[in-house]
Amino acid sequence: MLLAVASIGMADGISSHILKPLVSRIRPCNLAELTNEIHLRIHCSGGFSFPSSHAANHFALAMFIGLALYKTNPWFLRIGLLWAGIISFAQVYVGVHFPVDIFSGMLLGCGIGMFLNFVLAKFKLSELYSKFF
Repeated sequence: MLLAVASIGMADGISSHILKPLVSRIRPCNLAELTNEIHLRIHCSGGFSFPSSHAANHFALAMFIGLALYKTNPWFLRIGLLWAGIISFAQVYVGVHFPVDIFSGMLLGCGIGMFLNFVLAKFKLSELYSKFF
């Protein structure tokens, strides 16, 4: 559970506190030239959009848990990635992210999930993990 929570913390920390301020990309809903093109469905925040923290967080958690449980429940990875994909698509649909924001968040999240799964396996935490699941 600690590594599952760490996957979200790492994804959110890297996307929100390092990459977004570094890139400083304006959200599509805040761009004047796209005002007539976007049908905003939710409130548009003033924060930056690249990469999508929603995508990074959800893909990190889905990838970590999906890989950790893959031997006993291989379907869980597919369902988790589908769930993360739906959440991510919704961010584009409501007008707060560009598709590349989602794609970069997905790559970041999947990388973090795979890294933490490697940590789980490297330190043989999976034996302890499997006793509870």
